[in-house]
Amino acid sequence: MCFCLPVGWALAQNVEEEETYTREFTYGINFNSNGGLIGGAMIKSAYHLSGEWYHFWAVEVVEVKHPKEDRWQNPITGASYVYGKSNYLFAIRPEYGREYTFFRKAAESGVQVNGIVAAGPSIGLLAPYYIDYDRSQYDANRRLTGPVVVQSEHYDPEIHKEEWRILGGSGVFKGLAEPNFRVGAHVKAGVSFEYGRYMESVTGIEVGVMHEAYTSKVPIIPEAEQRSQFTSVYLTLYYGRRH
Repeated sequence: MCFCLPVGWALAQNVEEEETYTREFTYGINFNSNGGLIGGAMIKSAYHLSGEWYHFWAVEVVEVKHPKEDRWQNPITGASYVYGKSNYLFAIRPEYGREYTFFRKAAESGVQVNGIVAAGPSIGLLAPYYIDYDRSQYDANRRLTGPVVVQSEHYDPEIHKEEWRILGGSGVFKGLAEPNFRVGAHVKAGVSFEYGRYMESVTGIEVGVMHEAYTSKVPIIPEAEQRSQFTSVYLTLYYGRRH
């Protein structure tokens, strides 16, 4: 009896600790095959439904790049720009999803494995891509004949044909004041692996596939094939707490 009571008490404590996990809040950074070094960021709030099922609301904001993007560098300034690019595309994705726990993490160690499906609208924000263009006057040997004039202009390969005059990109914030919008929807499926020393601490990765479609084609690079649908493989690193 002296042996059974402590064991039974410990098991009851573990069950009780698992049952008290009813909410979870996480945030993280996203990497995906349509993005750059860091694709974007996300926040997520999950709630217990019943058994091993949870449902969640989340929002993520990521940059979507055209697969034909090619970054060039000005040999004089060292600054770079994306050849032919006309617009940035940022996707704002509110979503609702369901999560199923295949393997639950122990109270103080281990790995938890969850399956995830989610869907929701996509709000595409198109921001003009600006470059710094040298409008100074030069002679036939490219010797400066007047004052230096550099202007930040919306990049158009049909207008900015003298590539040596392109000094580099002006930065994303230049175009954010002039947004255009596209409306669409997305769906994704993935698996998450959660780590953490204690049950209330959440650290994990989520990997999966996402498909996104807009109602019209998105002109990121006008000279390349225009797309209205994008498919990507993604990985999200996230942190948070549950209670």
